[in-house]
Amino acid sequence: MTETATVRPLRANAVTHWDFEADVVIVGYGIAGAAAAIEAARAGAEVLVLERTGGWGGAASQSGGFIYLGGGTPLQKALGFEDTPENMERFLLAALGPGVDEAKIHDYCQGSVEHYTWLVDQGVPFKEEFWGQPGWEPPHDEGLMYSGGENAAPFNTLVPPAPRGHLPQMTDKRLGERGGGYMLMKPLTDTAESLGVTAEYDIRLQRLIVDDDDRVVGVVAKRYGDLVHVRARRGVVLATGSFAYEQKMVENYAPRLIGRPAAAIEQHDGIGIRVAQALGAELAHMDATEVAFFGDPQLLVRGILVNGRGQRYIPEDTYPGRIGQATLIQQDNQAFLIIDEAALEEGMATETSSPYFRQPPTWAAETVEELESDMGLPAGALQATVEVYNRHAAAGEDPVLGKKPEWVRPIGTPLAGFDMRNFTAGFTLGGLKTDLDSRVLHVSGEPIAGLYAAGRCTSGICAGGYASGSSLGDGSFYGRRAGRAAATN
Repeated sequence: MTETATVRPLRANAVTHWDFEADVVIVGYGIAGAAAAIEAARAGAEVLVLERTGGWGGAASQSGGFIYLGGGTPLQKALGFEDTPENMERFLLAALGPGVDEAKIHDYCQGSVEHYTWLVDQGVPFKEEFWGQPGWEPPHDEGLMYSGGENAAPFNTLVPPAPRGHLPQMTDKRLGERGGGYMLMKPLTDTAESLGVTAEYDIRLQRLIVDDDDRVVGVVAKRYGDLVHVRARRGVVLATGSFAYEQKMVENYAPRLIGRPAAAIEQHDGIGIRVAQALGAELAHMDATEVAFFGDPQLLVRGILVNGRGQRYIPEDTYPGRIGQATLIQQDNQAFLIIDEAALEEGMATETSSPYFRQPPTWAAETVEELESDMGLPAGALQATVEVYNRHAAAGEDPVLGKKPEWVRPIGTPLAGFDMRNFTAGFTLGGLKTDLDSRVLHVSGEPIAGLYAAGRCTSGICAGGYASGSSLGDGSFYGRRAGRAAATN
């Protein structure tokens, strides 16, 4: 971790030479940085992007590419789904809490349809096809699916469900290798380049530069071991990603992720957060985390998930990220999938977006009692859980957790158990507190002059919960705001 002294701001009067300068300087060329660059350039600013790696893309280009959008997008309408900004807002307030930024969620939902249109106008392709099967993402190039548990308990009784996971079309995709994120980033960076945005690569943020009025007027960076001073005539936009790979920050703020930051990229070291903290920036929801759960959703829905006491704890047909959060945060990473032979064979015959999820069971048994003993669960606990589940499942009901009737079937024999302890990985959701114009706020509540931020270095629309597409959604949405604000303020 960089020592605190080195992230303290440098006074502009100490700079004897500017190596680069532009109206708006953006640090980070992922989705937030690309969106900021486009809007700043369209607002008439000369824009320079500083990227620490050898090319554009960031975490976005390596992701599945989901963008969480709704309120009645053209894609939703074309596929026959009704949605309103109000229903989208009600769902997000319920699913992403506690402690969500209500003003930001309202703003995001009201602007969601326009943001979808903006993405399409930049060349991002969305195929008019819906994927309705359980999964992390479609195995093909379908453009829309449920990506936050909207159609699962408890949310499907609170708000009319609507799929809001919008996925850029990508042929020949391979989970974790070649996903929809590339087809999100490529059109955006092409657009930025066409607008005259320039980028400097292999250049890493070190400190912010402030004038005598404490306004941010540039950055100190490092390139191949040499310090570089970059002047920003109008403003600096931080789009540097999360702190999932900064061990000390994880230990201090999000200790449940210690040893499991695999759902991020190594460049997410929190530097944007730390240099703004050195100016007195306010932070929010630094303990909030998304947690991926490496179970096959096609198997999860056909069985029951139990904890270390042999008890169910979440509807198995909900969003896998919600399962991951519940498993890590509420169940101390104790999770086991119980599924009978017939359901296992049926699930294994379905399509999956990744063969990684298809692993052989850990235990197999002829009876629930035998499986319970082999798994080392308390005597009678799993038997009681299965008995209660089966009693209601015979009528196609799950009054305990509300799994949808289409997935509720009695657990028969023979049956198997999957050891899913420590099947979780995550990334951080907390960061700099920003207003609706993406201005970084001081602990006093006032904006820090000349400093803007967007993406995972900020606290966005998520607090305790998550939905796939939230990061790329609010990163691009508020990246646009940051670019416009930096260019015009």
